[in-house]
Amino acid sequence: MASLRQLEYLVTIVEEGSFTRAAELLHVSQPALSHQVRVLERDVGGPLLERLPRAVRLTAMGRAMLPHARAALADAERARCAARQAGGLETGELQVATLYSVSLGVLPPALRAWRRSHPGVRVRLFEHSHAEQLREAMLAGQADLAIGPAPRDWDGLVTPLGTEPFLVVLPADDPAGHREHGADGVQGADAVDLTALAGRDWVHFAPGNGLGEILDQACAAAGFQPRAAVRTEQTAAAPVLAAAGLGPTLVPANVIPPHFDGRVLWPRPPVERVMTAYTRGRPDPLAAAFIATLGRAACLVPAHVLAPR
Repeated sequence: MASLRQLEYLVTIVEEGSFTRAAELLHVSQPALSHQVRVLERDVGGPLLERLPRAVRLTAMGRAMLPHARAALADAERARCAARQAGGLETGELQVATLYSVSLGVLPPALRAWRRSHPGVRVRLFEHSHAEQLREAMLAGQADLAIGPAPRDWDGLVTPLGTEPFLVVLPADDPAGHREHGADGVQGADAVDLTALAGRDWVHFAPGNGLGEILDQACAAAGFQPRAAVRTEQTAAAPVLAAAGLGPTLVPANVIPPHFDGRVLWPRPPVERVMTAYTRGRPDPLAAAFIATLGRAACLVPAHVLAPR
């Protein structure tokens, strides 16, 4: 029985008028192409092509077979498109659960890349203030996949995306911090020992916000409990308030916009979290494609933030 590949070879040879050009277009060797045509001819019981010195001509059998070959290839392409549509790879909706800070910093570059490659697929975001809320929402079936810190006791697939660092934000003229040097003596980025900020009032986060817990844990590791000058529910507001002089804050590096007018410093000791994409079981083709896009395009450390040496 003729295979789709053999029919594709026949159609391409006819359209190109040459075995040589067809082989180049199909990325196969000319002997392999000729062999498959001979196999097809044996299968149908006679010659399909007449090989002339400077051209290729269809025989009567070839002329009879050609429209059916083209129809079979068109049907195969329609079947492929239907399967992709059913799998959501060309149309449909992808449901993504994540954290507010992730949708602000990590996701935008990945969503931009996804939109270019899958323009017919809508993305619906479900945003949460805490990683544990995110985990519970995924267990309840809220979305196709989640993006956030690695969930505890998770039976499904967990794909690491990388490490997300945090930065301390202060007003532009704040004297805190120091210039770090590498082992080779070359200067790196500005850094600050968190203990040096122990006496400050901080721009903190509203109760239940996971970033507030990260701030509290980082300060506790440095030996103090931060006093809150103001608490905000919005991740994007924290660095703006800190730059305005209400107190230092601690936020993911990727939420700092380019040309930010505050001062950003790397905390010592470092503060960071591992970001992952996770699903309840094996991801469907659409979710798997989005996870692959995340791996390529997600922004964990923006280019405008100078890393320490």
